[in-house]
Amino acid sequence: MGESFSFPNSFPFIIFLFCIGFSIGSATSSCPIDLSYVETFPWNTSQCQQPNGKHCCQTLLSLLGMGIAQHLKDTSMFQLPDAASSSSCLSNLQTKLAALSIQPSWVPMCFKNSTQFVANPSLCAGIMTTQDWTKKLGPMTAMDENCRGDMNALTRCGACLDAGMKVTTKLKSLDPNSTICFYFVILHAAGIVSEFGPKDAGTASCILALPLSSSADKSSNHWSRKNSTMLIFGCLGAIIGLLIAFIVIMLYKRWDKKERQNGVHEDYVSSFKASVLPNTGAKWFHVSELEQATNGFSQMNFIGQGSSGIVYRGTLADGTWVAVKQILDLDSKREEEFCNEVEIISKIKHRNLLSLRGCCVTSDTLKGNQRFLVYDFMLNGNLSDQLCISGAHEHGRKKLTWPQRKNIILDVAKGLKYLHYGIKPAIYHRDIKATNILLDSEMNARVADFGLAKQSSEGQSHFTTRVAGTLGYLAPEYALYGQLTEKSDVYSFGIVVLEIMSGRKVLETSNSTVSLITDWAWMLAKSGNMNEIYDESIREEGPKGVMERSLFDGTAMTVQGM
Repeated sequence: MGESFSFPNSFPFIIFLFCIGFSIGSATSSCPIDLSYVETFPWNTSQCQQPNGKHCCQTLLSLLGMGIAQHLKDTSMFQLPDAASSSSCLSNLQTKLAALSIQPSWVPMCFKNSTQFVANPSLCAGIMTTQDWTKKLGPMTAMDENCRGDMNALTRCGACLDAGMKVTTKLKSLDPNSTICFYFVILHAAGIVSEFGPKDAGTASCILALPLSSSADKSSNHWSRKNSTMLIFGCLGAIIGLLIAFIVIMLYKRWDKKERQNGVHEDYVSSFKASVLPNTGAKWFHVSELEQATNGFSQMNFIGQGSSGIVYRGTLADGTWVAVKQILDLDSKREEEFCNEVEIISKIKHRNLLSLRGCCVTSDTLKGNQRFLVYDFMLNGNLSDQLCISGAHEHGRKKLTWPQRKNIILDVAKGLKYLHYGIKPAIYHRDIKATNILLDSEMNARVADFGLAKQSSEGQSHFTTRVAGTLGYLAPEYALYGQLTEKSDVYSFGIVVLEIMSGRKVLETSNSTVSLITDWAWMLAKSGNMNEIYDESIREEGPKGVMERSLFDGTAMTVQGM
């Protein structure tokens, strides 16, 4: 596992233990943890053999965490049964350290309150056992897939780290006031999920952040002879396979190369044009036009990358600025979204909806199937970037003024009104969020990205469909039951309004115990601190009545939108 992806970076297990501490008292019951591993496990003792070892406490806390994780694996209990057993464990730890010529006095210095390790139903959503964990989070979590294997591999440790972050976020949503849920995640990952157990060197190093001795590091990072042999044979097989494939390709190219390539390309393009383009007003672009417009998709013209594609800035032959989106990972889902966007957005024309200038479908032997969408270029980027400007000026950009914010809200509302009531049957966007609201040179807003949009049937008030969208913007009823109506977009729009008025992200993970913007806004509104919801830059800028009405509408939509 690479050091840059280790669990301490995002799961400060050490910091947590250091903050809660322990106290060592007289033990009246035996320690339920077998601490013999302290003398046998190859951990780095050097930091605790120095009089002023700065990281000794951190090392000891990780070492003790190994035993607690093993205790969880053996008993299904996340913590110790009582204070007496905790004190006994600390006393045993002193004895084991003394056998390694480490001053036992490190233990009372590092651990000051043993009751913090005692089972307590008030901690982390009432989780005390693995049965409680399953009731709260279900039988499987993201960690079960990503934290089970060998943690010595860089990619495996990184994937485990990401999975742990997701589980911690979910636990925090269950108990927002808890500060130790990540501690339970660490113990569960090391003690329950890891198939090698907490006493495995890879698990200890990656998940528990326990520094290993130099010999253990070399051992954990050195492949076995069997794996090396498999790697050599695998590489040889791959090389031979590549050589054979190269020869086959060369022979294939010599045999009717040009006709074959053109045939495949023309069949692919023709089938798409026949199924989609006749029903739209979109222009057909040739890939050479887009390559010329973007200077060969140069990094100099790179705008950004989302989950579905990469966007480049381009200039057409007539001087028109455009944004060219190259669709990535052309699986069946992406293909459906591409066709869906071409069919839907090319039918609608409204000043507050981003128009589709055209599309391009191409195919060749080297690059495979490629698809592109061409839009009008929006000079001021997306709303999310504008709201993230921290100072009065940042890189030549100014924070949004109150009149600009008000007009953006009105523009988005007009665009949604057109989608829901201006055309028949109605179109539901399904992914209204700040990054999908683009701003032109005059700061006029346009709703973009119709890849997930759905069109209802005539006379149909709602329908059930696969849930799609972005976390934080999904209406609860739609997220739970998949029932899609115009109210699903209204809820998402309400969230965007709150973002515009406050300058706050929909999910805030720093400097606040309240992560969801709706919870944060309602908390301030109920306490009578409405003025604190507004972005500081507009608090004294606009008419109070109008601003309060906008804020009220935004909060109301997140409740009444459903």
